[in-house]
Amino acid sequence: MAEIVAMKGSTAEGPVWSSFDRGVLRLVLANPPANALSLDTMAALQAQLDAARDDKSVRVIVLAATGKVFCAGHDLKEMTAHRSDADRGRAFFELTMSRCAALMQSIVRHPKPVIAEVDGLATAAGLQLVASCDLAIASDQSSFCTPGVNIGLFCSTPMVALSRNVSRKQAMEMLLTGETIDATSARDFGLVNRVVPREYLKHIVGKYAQTIVSKSPLTLKIGKEAFYAQAEMGLGEAYDYAARVMVENMLAKDAEEGIGAFIEKREPEWKGE
Repeated sequence: MAEIVAMKGSTAEGPVWSSFDRGVLRLVLANPPANALSLDTMAALQAQLDAARDDKSVRVIVLAATGKVFCAGHDLKEMTAHRSDADRGRAFFELTMSRCAALMQSIVRHPKPVIAEVDGLATAAGLQLVASCDLAIASDQSSFCTPGVNIGLFCSTPMVALSRNVSRKQAMEMLLTGETIDATSARDFGLVNRVVPREYLKHIVGKYAQTIVSKSPLTLKIGKEAFYAQAEMGLGEAYDYAARVMVENMLAKDAEEGIGAFIEKREPEWKGE
């Protein structure tokens, strides 16, 4: 298993590099050329996400990558090597898929906002990674696809995240054809928020991150959890749930401070309570 790096400071070792600055934890997939989601890479990324959950200094997480490929999905060579196992690789395949599903869900359920900074190709489980993040900013050199159908392996698990970001027709277009779409199409589909020139990508992501850092961390935690919860509910149930969330949010000290600061025309001082 890859070494779990310390939260503070920075590291350029292992399959996931990390750095921390002004409330933003930057995690970089660093296993080029494919930046594949091997078991080691998923374990390293999961460890960083887990450590950030209760670290109050971490307010936003950015996922980026080195090289020309953001993430090519699962490590097919690693998986193919296990076809010689007695069970033809079943146990290893099940482990890989369960680890990946847990990783993706931990991003969605993470109390901190997670932004994908995409510069390059995001394919299969790599696209799934982008779709699982709360926001995604892509360079104009980025591209996206779910090409499993081309090799006899339908992108069923990437489909879960993809279908929760784009319309059914657009999701099925990508899944059935396996064709690559450019960054502009990904934005039009709803897979990414913005497309920017490559040279400005990190700067724009940083601006988004610092804008979010300036908000109440408690409010962000409450809001992110509520957003994904209500999205799975019927209309009436969603309104009942959201109303309860609003009441609890109103009783929080940060809401009292924020409303007071607005009325008094001053900057709020967040306590995260």
